Amino acid sequence: MSRILTGIQSTGTPHLGNILGAIAPSIEMANNPDNTSFLFIADMHSLTQIKDGKELRMNTYKTAAAWLAFGLNIEKTIFYRQSDVPQVAELSWYLNCFFPYQRLTLAHGFKDKSERLEDVNCGLFTYPLLMAADILLYDAELVPVGKDQLQHLEMARDIATRFNHKMGKTLVPPKAVITEETMLIPGTDGVKMSKSKNNFLDIFLPEKQLRKQVMKIQTDSTPVASPKNTENCNLFKLYKVVASEKQVSEMAKKYSEGNYGYGEAKQALFELLIHKYQPQRALFDHYLANLDEIDKALLIGAEKARKIANSCLQRVREKIGY
Repeated sequence: MSRILTGIQSTGTPHLGNILGAIAPSIEMANNPDNTSFLFIADMHSLTQIKDGKELRMNTYKTAAAWLAFGLNIEKTIFYRQSDVPQVAELSWYLNCFFPYQRLTLAHGFKDKSERLEDVNCGLFTYPLLMAADILLYDAELVPVGKDQLQHLEMARDIATRFNHKMGKTLVPPKAVITEETMLIPGTDGVKMSKSKNNFLDIFLPEKQLRKQVMKIQTDSTPVASPKNTENCNLFKLYKVVASEKQVSEMAKKYSEGNYGYGEAKQALFELLIHKYQPQRALFDHYLANLDEIDKALLIGAEKARKIANSCLQRVREKIGY
């Protein structure tokens, strides 16, 4: 049996890349009776970017609604809001005291902004240690991560190893689980889909707004009548990650034969998204209209999470002398 943990920041409604790369695979693993899963909303991490309480709260609800809409079973998983488990902040402080400053300066999130230190808050600098606390607090063995988060997972392993070496065996060093989908979901511009790049597809938007996003997908200038290259076409790559093998084959044939425009292909992608995710779109809207159902689900998970967190914290406290 494996103990699996994953989380997603509440920086906005999860986009298609989040769903295919994190939410859907995590729910599939959680449904495996051989696994114990912790799935959480990292609203404390989001504070490094968002300083508006109303926005952060609503983003958390939207994130939770997406998880629930895609079939998360709160009976099989421990589903919670990070801020509902204050033990994570306590463990994060302990880890800060056992991790070298110089190692944190190498974190990608900090290095990307290190030339403009006025944009760096302390939370961003110590972000990897809060993430490590998220993981180590529950003795998580496997952590699904994207390639961009792999360094932070390695830091979590490093701090667990350092602490164990100095204080005795206490923390469980986690292992990363990386799927190909996590690394290859392209955005509307061909670069990895990301909220920060504003190149994402939000499948929960009203139809007109979603269609507008799809129509902005960048393509080349190949004439309608000419055959088109599927390998280099960002639009085709996006269609491929959501379509069935038969649908992909049919689209590829149209590309190769010509007389098939990118506008038609975009419309096909839009219609596929609406049809494929119709049940999830309806459930998402239901949960946002009934926020009390989301709160109830998250509080049930938080109560379970706190009990397990206390067990880890007790071990750590004893080792450091409290």
